[in-house]
Parts: sequence; structure tokens; C-alpha cells
Amino acid sequence: MTEAPQKATVLVADDDADIRVLVGIAVRKSGLELVGAAADGNEAWQLVSALKPDLVVTDVSMPGLSGLELCQRIRADGELSGTRVVLLSAAVDEGAHLAGLDAGAIDYLIKPFSPRELAERLVELTQPTTARP
Repeated sequence: MTEAPQKATVLVADDDADIRVLVGIAVRKSGLELVGAAADGNEAWQLVSALKPDLVVTDVSMPGLSGLELCQRIRADGELSGTRVVLLSAAVDEGAHLAGLDAGAIDYLIKPFSPRELAERLVELTQPTTARP
């Protein structure tokens, strides 16, 4: 008997509880495993360090560490080198988008977002063929 393939794990970090719920819905719709949710950047860093998720979906503007700082810490930690980061933000300007990608994020999504579209994007981002930074 063969084992079922392991689901990719996802951690969500956002100071807005409604956004955490929406991202959680998207994660479940995508068939991925939600392993944790954090309300601020410091809590997110603790959870990322402990759980080592495959993917982190984080708000850019949060109390404690910002999403950009969280992404930079993840990129600087050798044990987390395979962790992909998606940034969520209400900022639509090109500079904010570039800052997110410069910090090491693999995607930058604008709020508000459709949970269905986010679910589809999460599936794409967790495929083995998606390039990692």
C-alpha cells in the first residue's frame, strides 16, 4: 500500500482576523494544509521557525516584524531556505511590489483578493516545478 502524497503546509500571518480566515479558506480549497496562523510578525517568526512550513502567506504591514522583515529573516535562515513567501498588501504601487520581491517573496498579491483566485495561486506556487528563489 502506498502512502498518499504529503500536502504542502501553509502558515498565514495577518493582523486582520478576517483576512486570516479568508486565507485559511483559500488554503483549504487548494487542498493544502494550514498549520498555523499568526496575528503579528513576531508570532509569525516564532511559528515559521518551529513549524518550517512550505509556504508563508503574510501581510506586509503588521505589528512587530513587517511582512518584508519576516521574509528577509526566512531568506537569511539556512534551515528555511525552501520556504516560499507570498506577500499580501493593499499597496498597489510598483515600489512596494519590487520591495517585496527584493525581500525574497515569490509573489505579491493585492488586497482585496478573491479566496478562489488565491486558492488557485497557492496550488501553482506549491507545485514542485515552480522556481524557488
